[in-house]
Amino acid sequence: MTRNTTESSRLAGGETTLPDPLAAYTRYGLYGLFMGVLLGFFALFTNPVPDPSFPWFSLPARFRVPFTQPRIEHWPVSYSVAIWLWIVGFPALFFEGYRRVTKLGPTAWLAGLPVVSMLTWTTYCRFFWPKLTPPSWNAPSYTFVCWLYCSTYDPLWSNLAYAIAIFGVVATILAYKNDRYGDFGLATFGVLALPLGLPALFEAYRRHMTPSGGQT
Repeated sequence: MTRNTTESSRLAGGETTLPDPLAAYTRYGLYGLFMGVLLGFFALFTNPVPDPSFPWFSLPARFRVPFTQPRIEHWPVSYSVAIWLWIVGFPALFFEGYRRVTKLGPTAWLAGLPVVSMLTWTTYCRFFWPKLTPPSWNAPSYTFVCWLYCSTYDPLWSNLAYAIAIFGVVATILAYKNDRYGDFGLATFGVLALPLGLPALFEAYRRHMTPSGGQT
């Protein structure tokens, strides 16, 4: 049976509200994603190959400015800042989707899609990402456990990331079934998958605080 949300969480236009701290995070996180795109492309105009993993991501010399950015490990400064803006701001996409596209449902936006994203990123980083040598502490990673893999290439951490993502799948299914362990599972996944797990952490809180349990 589908649970109902309280009407106080809805705006007149059908959008869903967020607590003030998360609304602020979402707003600035989206700005950060946009700024990250600009900073990432800026590196094209200063460095011949901004990201050595993708040597094709380059511009002819005639389009570049006459100075070269210093690098933080493998990546130019602006590109490194862009990467971390994308990582910090990525969960804001799920909050914005939850706020605006209510037909998909809160649990899909705040738990299901983050879980799918973690599975996708973990698979990409493990099997498809062109790895640089040596491993770098500055490696792009959307969860702390993924950072442990990307900064060492030790498959132990990638296996743990898969285990956390699979746990998230189970927790999401339990939430859809309105099982009493669903909220606890989402909260646990949210903590283990931070920062990507932040939406799931909020979903666990939202479901717990809603008298009827929260719409899935």
